Amino acid sequence: MHAPKPLAGKGGKQSRRRGVWRGTTHPPGTHRCHMGNLLKVLTYNELDQGPNFFLDFENAQPTEAETAVWNQVNAVLEEAQTILAELQSYTGAGLEIREAIQNPNDLQLQEKAWNAVCPLVAKLKRFYEFSLRLENALRSLLEALTSPPYAPTQHLEREQALAKQFAEILHFTLSFDELKMTNPAIQNDFSYYRRTISRNRINNLQLDAESEVNNEMANRMSLFYAEATPMLKTLSNATTKFVSENKTLPIEDTTDCLSTMACVCRVMLETPEYRSRFTNTETLLFCMRVMVGVIILYDHVHPVGAFAKTSKIDMKGCIKVLKEQPSNSTEGLLNALRYTTRHLNDDTTSKQIRALLQ
Repeated sequence: MHAPKPLAGKGGKQSRRRGVWRGTTHPPGTHRCHMGNLLKVLTYNELDQGPNFFLDFENAQPTEAETAVWNQVNAVLEEAQTILAELQSYTGAGLEIREAIQNPNDLQLQEKAWNAVCPLVAKLKRFYEFSLRLENALRSLLEALTSPPYAPTQHLEREQALAKQFAEILHFTLSFDELKMTNPAIQNDFSYYRRTISRNRINNLQLDAESEVNNEMANRMSLFYAEATPMLKTLSNATTKFVSENKTLPIEDTTDCLSTMACVCRVMLETPEYRSRFTNTETLLFCMRVMVGVIILYDHVHPVGAFAKTSKIDMKGCIKVLKEQPSNSTEGLLNALRYTTRHLNDDTTSKQIRALLQ
């Protein structure tokens, strides 16, 4: 049986325990967003020594109950840093490919291009395989952060280390996709690789690297890299699949987890008291990326999306807080909202929100 969801409905009793409002009444001070001004509402330090609900993206450590999932996800996140570094330094084999195409009869140049492309394709295969591991990690976190009897808000407060890992997955995802979108060499290298393989298959030449990336794997990689934002697509598919496979779990448990996270990030960004707690300047961008990531996931998973009036995300507030930051750090994030969401152009989206994203 599900515990009553915090901050939902009207009338009825309310109770406060460990800084979490439960019951069926809105505590004082909440407004529009699903959890309203959640962090302010949940700050009880001056009343009693209960923890306030500041999502500690810098220092959250796993409790004993979180350890098993945390360790599994941590192994994936450690690899994520290597993947990002490799993608950042990915220069491609454009020069070798051009020379080979311009001189089709020069076997030496053909071989040179092939030898340049093969290790790059092995790298692209590694990135693709990592997306599958990321999908499994996300699934484990969703299971942990939506399981009964706790409501999503309670999960996020109780399991801050897992909430932080969920945030880190979103941060990695948006970082990876930003790098991928600005690097046309990835598509060019892979296209050349596939053309060369099929040409040599016609000529009955066996290529060593084909065992590295067989035809089935090449097809799956092709679909992955054809996406403008492949990692985000992987996560939204995984979240949608998680919802559809867990028939006994109301979809709201998943979408409320996302909308609550979006609210928490927004309030942390717009409240000087919380922003001043960030000891690392990178945490600000991290917080913005996470907010945008959960909005996009919510928009893909929720039947009416993030932009409708009934959405539990204060989209105006979220866009406004992004626009208040220096444009060099937020333009990519605003573009992600413009081009990778599903419902922005629906009739249910207000003109005001569309105008904000113009």
